[in-house]
Amino acid sequence: MKLRYSPTSPYVRKVSITAIEAGLDGKIERVTTDPWAAETDLRQNNPIGKVPCLITDYGEAIYDSPVICEYLDSLNMGRKLFPADGKARLRALKLSAIGDGALDAGVLRLIEERRRPAELKWDWWTQRQHETVLRCLTAADHMADEMSTDQISIGEITIGAAIGWLDFRFADLGWRTDRPALADWYDKIVDRPSFAATAPKA
Repeated sequence: MKLRYSPTSPYVRKVSITAIEAGLDGKIERVTTDPWAAETDLRQNNPIGKVPCLITDYGEAIYDSPVICEYLDSLNMGRKLFPADGKARLRALKLSAIGDGALDAGVLRLIEERRRPAELKWDWWTQRQHETVLRCLTAADHMADEMSTDQISIGEITIGAAIGWLDFRFADLGWRTDRPALADWYDKIVDRPSFAATAPKA
C-alpha cells in the first residue's frame, strides 16, 4: 500500500496511528505530497485534492481519513478499532466526529490567519472557528471518563490526533484550564507508542 501524505497533517497522523495500532505500519509506503502545490498530481488519485490518500495493493485510491482508517481496521487481525457492538461503536464514532470537528475548525482558522491575504481576512470567521474548537474540546472533556488509554478505539485516536495538532499549531489555545479530565487523559495517551512515534514536528 502507498500513503500519500504531508508530515504535519493531523488527518495523516490519525491514519498513521491507526496503521500502527492495526499492525500494518510496515506494509505502507509513504509518498510525500504537497496538496497546496500547483503542480501536484494528487487530484489524479483523490478528486477532493487532500491528503491522506491511500492507494491499496490493488491500485484503488481510498480517501479521506475516516474511510482510510476503517479500511485499515478491516485488515486488522487484532482487536478492532471500530467496535462492532452498537453502543461502543456509537461512542467511538461520536468521539471521532468531535475530534474531526475540532480539526476541521482548527484548519479553517489556520488558513484564515496564515494563508489568506491580510486585506481579505475575516475576524468574525476566525473567532467562529476558535469557538467551535473549544466547544468540541469541552464535549470531549465531558466524555473523558469513558475514554481509554489502553483499549483505544478510533474515537481516542481522533481526539488525540486533534489535540496534538492543536497544541502544535496553537500553543496558546489554553484549552487545558477548563478541561481537566481531558487534559489528564491526553497527558497519558501521548506516551502510547503509536502516539509518541507520530507526534508532529516543526
